[in-house]
Amino acid sequence: MGHSMGDLDLFNPTPEHRALRQTVRAFAEREVEPQALASDRSEHFNLPLFRKLGELGLLGITVDERFGGAGMDAVAAVIAHEELAAVDPGFTLAYLAHAMLFVNNVFLNASDEQRERYLPDACAGRTVCGMCMSEPGAGTDVLGLATTAERRGDGYVLNGAKMWITNGAVDDQTLGDAFLVYARMKGAPRAQLTSFLVDKGTPGFSLGQRLKDKLGMRASSTAELVFEDCEVSERQRVGPEGGATLHMMRNLEIERVTLAAMSLGIARRSLDVMNRYARERTSFGEPLAHFGQVQRHLAESYAEWMAGRSYTYQTAAQIDLGSAGHRLDSDGVKLFCATMAKNVADRAIQVLGGYGYVGEYVVERLWRDAKLLEIGGGTLEAHHKNMTRELGHVQTLR
Repeated sequence: MGHSMGDLDLFNPTPEHRALRQTVRAFAEREVEPQALASDRSEHFNLPLFRKLGELGLLGITVDERFGGAGMDAVAAVIAHEELAAVDPGFTLAYLAHAMLFVNNVFLNASDEQRERYLPDACAGRTVCGMCMSEPGAGTDVLGLATTAERRGDGYVLNGAKMWITNGAVDDQTLGDAFLVYARMKGAPRAQLTSFLVDKGTPGFSLGQRLKDKLGMRASSTAELVFEDCEVSERQRVGPEGGATLHMMRNLEIERVTLAAMSLGIARRSLDVMNRYARERTSFGEPLAHFGQVQRHLAESYAEWMAGRSYTYQTAAQIDLGSAGHRLDSDGVKLFCATMAKNVADRAIQVLGGYGYVGEYVVERLWRDAKLLEIGGGTLEAHHKNMTRELGHVQTLR
């Protein structure tokens, strides 16, 4: 679908990007696809498969090679997420939470000592990691979080709960291995957050509940994590006290662009399934693709997918992972692509009719998974608010 994988273009700007796409697509089709439906049905996070992403160099895709990473850019991250999400968005979400929310964040913001302590294992897949931002009472209003950090001796004590944490649990009883946790120093202003690296096994850090029966993204685990007088040392703090708000905002850009990339994978797969079915299935003696109603579903889906794809790759090409400054478009690509993917998957179900409604044809799972992208990593409403604010700083649109 679209440009051939052999072309160098907006979507494969260098031979390295093209080779990455070929590698990830082959891995996705060979290793990820066969387990996707069963993992969705059982709400099972496939840990052995996740570790294979480490062998491929994908878990540290944006990390310097000296810490075990692949040393690639935001476009490479987009390629990996697009290709994996075309077969299993739930598994891809677990990958994103580890590789973007934890690994990329630690690489950009932590000290060399912290990087050396956490990144080699995380890049190799020996650990499963995540990031703790959302809370039971603070999602979109992230600066309203209630988790506190209090100085005690030469360390800190954390208290609070985090909710909707991807990779929070590896299975029903087992915490993930390490987390980047956002908290507010007691008495600190609303806009000043501090982050800490917290390991599984730290006293006072526990798994509240693993959240089951999700609409979609069931192949990734989602959990509540609880901090009760959880003591961490000063060497677990990332950056200065109050300095994590900037880290968070900077990392949100690559998070949103890679979530948009997941939407692209969902849309492409849905379009492929719909296109093939419309040509093979006949009704009233003619292929479905000869009927105007179906032609509209196919044509609009392709145009919207390519529009979102072009916007996402252009935005990714402009992102310097070490700095912020693309808030308008990192929000914009996710705003557009999340709803686009849901709509394309919806049209695919419509074209397939009863077959689209059952798991065997994949599109019902993609449709369920797509809905999360309108909520997680920033709701559509949050993107509207952020983009309107950013547009207030723009004198004229180029």
